[in-house]
Order: sequence, then C-alpha cells, then structure tokens
Amino acid sequence: MFFDIARRKKVAIIARVPLASGLLSGKFRADTKFADSDHRQFNRKGEAFDVGENFSGVPYEVGLAARRENPPFSRRRGDGAIRVALDPDVRRRHGRHSRRRNAAQARSNAEAAALPALSPETMAELKAIYDREIKPFVHQRW
Repeated sequence: MFFDIARRKKVAIIARVPLASGLLSGKFRADTKFADSDHRQFNRKGEAFDVGENFSGVPYEVGLAARRENPPFSRRRGDGAIRVALDPDVRRRHGRHSRRRNAAQARSNAEAAALPALSPETMAELKAIYDREIKPFVHQRW
C-alpha cells in the first residue's frame, strides 16, 4: 500500500485535501448550494483549473453517495476522513491544508490524530468502497 512504500523509502506524506473540499465533512447534501464565486460551484468539471481541486476530482453526487456508505465517516464531522489520512502512523504529526474557516475547525481537525486507528476490517471496507465508487474517477490521475 502507498503508506507502506512511503515508510520504507522514508518519504513523508502530506494529505493535502483529506476532506475532499468539505465533501467528507458531513455538512453537504445533494441540495447544498455553493456561492457562484466558490470553486466547488464553478469548477466542478475542471472548467477553470484542475478538476482534482474540487472534491478531490470525484463528482459531487458520487462522493455524497460514497460518504453515506462509510461508517467511519459518521464520526463527528470529517474526523473519520482525517483519521484515514493519518493511518497507519497512529500518532504522527502531519501537515494540514491551510484553508480552514476558523480556529475551531483547525483544532477539530488536529484532534483527529488522537482518535484510535481504524481497524483492518474498516480499512478493508473503505478500500472496497474506494475501488467500487471512487477509483474510476481519480485513480488514473495518480
């Protein structure tokens, strides 16, 4: 797996957008409206810049459906997604994407490092959902 290779090569990983532009935060629904000036509205298909900057390149509706399938992401607002970004190095410090709306969000994201690591069964379930729902949209971009 990616983390294992990085660890063997002693290479750090920076999870740049672990919440997929907020998609994994649990705050958005199919009827969520973004401002016209918000990149999540005007760049859904890469019209202005790389589509990977929006919801990590996953179509919004696909991401919402996949999130509903993910029990680990039912933890409080996005902690599950950040916890996955930290696995398998349970308590390591990590770089964070700088676009936080307020200090409370930054603190909340940092607190995810203290959560217990996800079980191998949960990680296998997430991988299956990724392979089935997400991989067709993003894997070729790596």
